[in-house]
Order: sequence, then structure tokens, then C-alpha cells
Amino acid sequence: MPELPEVEVVRHGLHPAVSGATIDAVEVLDERSLKRHDGPAEDFIERLTGARLRGAVRRGKFLWVPIEPFASGRDSATDAPAEALVAHLGMSGQVLLRDPSAEAAALTRIRFSLTHPVHGALRVDFVDQRIFGSMAVDALLPTRDGAAAGYGLPLASIPSQVAHIARDPLDPAFDERAFLRRLQGKRTTVKRALLDQTLVSGIGNIYADEALWAARVHYDQPTETLSARKARELLEEVRIVLRRALDEGGTSFDAQYVNVNGASGYFSHSLRAYGQQGKPCPRCERPIVREQFMNRGSHFCPRCQRIR
Repeated sequence: MPELPEVEVVRHGLHPAVSGATIDAVEVLDERSLKRHDGPAEDFIERLTGARLRGAVRRGKFLWVPIEPFASGRDSATDAPAEALVAHLGMSGQVLLRDPSAEAAALTRIRFSLTHPVHGALRVDFVDQRIFGSMAVDALLPTRDGAAAGYGLPLASIPSQVAHIARDPLDPAFDERAFLRRLQGKRTTVKRALLDQTLVSGIGNIYADEALWAARVHYDQPTETLSARKARELLEEVRIVLRRALDEGGTSFDAQYVNVNGASGYFSHSLRAYGQQGKPCPRCERPIVREQFMNRGSHFCPRCQRIR
């Protein structure tokens, strides 16, 4: 599943293409990709056709594009958007920028024809192999803390479907003290806590394993046994690994994750624990181990990462 770095790379590429653009036409090629939309495909199409878009925003693994209010004798740019086009990439979703004349990919589920005031005509394709991703038009709600809802725009409004998602560790409004308090107050294990998107967002299996390896913390360490120092160290390692992945364009193991131009990320070449089972630990040279965890795998060094 795309995690924070992969979704942020998509947002960063999408933002200049949709800022100020108008949706001329919407084609829903597979209604299964509208499973989070409250209404039929016809409603989705009607609410978006003719809409002007303000930009692209991200919180955790969610991406959304605020929709300018339809003007009624007023300048809509001065009004706060009430709705947004929300996208979740799921396991294999892709948002691709295309020339209007380009052939659509075989697994395209939704297609948007746009006109941008500078770039002219362009197309946005939502491609999804496994159809775990989705798109929806959703109402925007005020953020609880009054801060910008996510990366991309200063709007303090968030889609209702995303309101329960916590801020991510790179968000300027992330409350580190509250996170550490809640982390140590949980009765669970460390990796389960890192994957809990209501506690901290944007971290998935890959970056959890990488941060835990860097902090020398076993994935099954009970959260209540973490010292305050170790918890802060782990949070810092999470931030470091997310920033490194962003610098390298995200992690790509196959063709399912690409940016808006179809290019792959390169962080997979820098992984130290995830997917490295059988290879020597970069610290102590003992083989990295993979164990079954929550219908997936956990990768760790049995010498460096012991349950304390």
C-alpha cells in the first residue's frame, strides 16, 4: 500500500496541474471505484462536471482536491470550499497526468478531462489494478485544532471521511507531546501502534519496519514499556526515514506505485530491514528475519532488536 512518501509524491505532482483547473468531463469506467462515494456514478459526475479545483492536499495516506464553490454573482475564489474530491490509493491505485490524446491504461477506472488556465487541456486518470482504492465527493469539515488540514493548502477544513485520521509526523501541526503520551498509554505493541492511523498517520509496513530497525526496537515491544527517551528516539527515526523516502521519490517494488508521470521511486534501494530477510543486518551482520504479523510480515534483526 502506498504510504506517506508515495502519496505525497503524487500530491506534489498533481497540485500544479489541478490548481485553478476546471473539470470539463468525468467518465466513470468502473463504479466499484466509487464505493466511498455517497451516491451513484451519475451523482459523482454531475457534482464534478464544470467544477473548478483549488489544489491538492494530503493527510497521511489520503489525498483530496477542494472544489471551488459555484459562484452566484460572487468571486468563488474568496469563499471557502464546502466539498472536495477525495482519493485513497488503496493497494495499487495510481493518479496519472496524461495528454488528452494519450491512450488510456487498461485498468483505468475513472477519467477526468480538465482545462488549466496555463497548461491548457489535460487528462487525469485514476488507475487501480485491485480496486481497493476509491474516489468520492465529500463534505469538508472544520479541523478540530483550527490548523491547516494537511499538506498543500492552508485551508483549515478536512473531508468528513478523513477527519478521524491523525496528523502525520512531518505535519507542522503534529502534536508530538500528545502523540508520545497516547503512545505510552496504549496497551498494545509498538508496530501495531505505528500502523494505527488514528494515532499517527502515513506510516505503513515498510516505514514502520525501517524506523523500528533504526531505533533498535522490536516490533512486538509493548508500548507501555517504552521509556520516554526511546519513544522520542523512535519518533525521530520515523521522521528521518519518511524524509529520506520523500527525497528518493518513495518506494517501488513493482509497477503498481508510480508518480503522476508514471515514474518509479528509488527508496527500495535504501531499505535496511523491510524485504531484506536472509541478508546481513547493516549494523551487526546477523541475518534479517521475517515473521508473520497482521497478515503481512515484520522484518527485523534478532540481535539489534530484542524485546526489552
